[in-house]
Amino acid sequence: MQFYYGSQMPLRVLDEAEFWKQQEAEHTVVMRELMHDLESEYVDALKRWEDVLETTHQQVKRYVESAVRADNELAPELYQQVLELVSFCLQESVAFIQFCRQVKNESNAAAGNPTAGVLIDHIIDESEYFIGIAQTILYEKKK
Repeated sequence: MQFYYGSQMPLRVLDEAEFWKQQEAEHTVVMRELMHDLESEYVDALKRWEDVLETTHQQVKRYVESAVRADNELAPELYQQVLELVSFCLQESVAFIQFCRQVKNESNAAAGNPTAGVLIDHIIDESEYFIGIAQTILYEKKK
């Protein structure tokens, strides 16, 4: 987490969301590459997740640009949209974590590849990290 933003909340949380949504999208590729014998249902689901996460990443980037251009002084309506987007990002990460756990627990390819289990746990940990950071920023008390 980069704390140089000070109290510039929308930019802080958007910066985190932008980075972690890109990471999650890249993680779908890493999972597919590591498990060459991954069942087609999981390969297809990972490709869909990649598309969804990349779409969210692009949407977050647009909001970052809006916040930067507004010198971090967002209109109340735009500020509310940022909060809703970040809430969506959190829920998306929760769902992605659930999917990763499903792959780890139900895929024969994952079960037969000890490195895959370690990788999936790492991916889950990183998404959990994003959720924790975003919640901290979103719900911190105004001073």
